[in-house]
Amino acid sequence: MTEKTPRNTWHGIPREDIKWHPTIEEDLCIGCGICYLGCGGKVFEFDTTKNKPIVVNPLKCKVGCVTCANTCPVNAISFPPLTYIHKLIKDHKLIAFARNEVKTDKNQGLA
Repeated sequence: MTEKTPRNTWHGIPREDIKWHPTIEEDLCIGCGICYLGCGGKVFEFDTTKNKPIVVNPLKCKVGCVTCANTCPVNAISFPPLTYIHKLIKDHKLIAFARNEVKTDKNQGLA
């Protein structure tokens, strides 16, 4: 990420404009905590009374990350389809943006 790109954006798109975060199907969730423990973004808290994870920081979810859903042993976590992200990329012309960001990082010795 370049210095010009604020941290609360995803490739220049305000993060609050991106509907990307996990949804937990409580009826399927067995309360194992794997999603809570494995989330690097601290998207979840764990409700010890209900013995279930809760999405409390949805904007901290990294756009495109589905690790919690992939590691859930009972498939109780879902995300929007990846086509949602592909549409964001197309609509916001992010390929050019990303190429410029990579070039800038390489020139600054960040990549």
